[in-house]
Amino acid sequence: MMPPRRRYVSVMIHHDGAPESHSYHIPVWAFRAFVTLAVLLMVGVMAGLVMVGPLARAALRVPTLEAEVRRLQGENGRIGELAAALDTLQRNYDRVRRMVGADIVPDPVTITSDLPVAPPVMARPSGIPARFRGGPMPPRYWPLDEAGFITRGIVGDSTPDESHPGIDIAIPQGTVVRAGGGGIVEQAGSDPEYGNFVLIDHPSEYQSMYGHLSRLIAVKGDTVQAGDVIGLSGNTGRSTAPHLHFEVRHGGRSIDPLILVKERR
Repeated sequence: MMPPRRRYVSVMIHHDGAPESHSYHIPVWAFRAFVTLAVLLMVGVMAGLVMVGPLARAALRVPTLEAEVRRLQGENGRIGELAAALDTLQRNYDRVRRMVGADIVPDPVTITSDLPVAPPVMARPSGIPARFRGGPMPPRYWPLDEAGFITRGIVGDSTPDESHPGIDIAIPQGTVVRAGGGGIVEQAGSDPEYGNFVLIDHPSEYQSMYGHLSRLIAVKGDTVQAGDVIGLSGNTGRSTAPHLHFEVRHGGRSIDPLILVKERR
């Protein structure tokens, strides 16, 4: 019986221009082992690329992330500077409030009781100071018996800041508020923004508004003279401290009250 014949895979290599070729005979089992090893190697390389790919992409993002961290750190520093500036502004505002007497000493009854205590009501003066002239007229008089302290002026809609159609005058709560001119009370009531307010119609399409009052003395339909007491100052509505919001309108448009009111006591 003849032994089984071995099978080979013949590989012939011929170089261009060479007179002869070289042949190599590789056993079939060795050729199969080589092919299997090559396939496994390719599969391993592809698996490595699949696993390494996300790591490579993440590594490429590192410089971008570092730049983002530096930007956020810079913004955090600016936020800290703004917070410090706001703290300084708050301290200055508190000093101004103390200067104009806006810090009211708490009533002992309010401290020891859960019941709310109404702000003090000042008696209405019996007469009008001599500086006021009678009759219907535009609002030309300062609405207070004292100068107060203007904490905010008029701000129009064209500015990036929040619009503010009048001036804010810091004064102690319960200060007498007088009509700046003669006219008829168009409205007197309460509003979420102005709090307790009085709106007076004057001649020549003028109006005057008095906001954040603690007490209303004038009522709708009243005819008032310049200097008449129309209310008491307070801290109602959208307000953070006792003050008077004084607003003048002409033809339905807000104007700076200091254009008409030249006196300041």
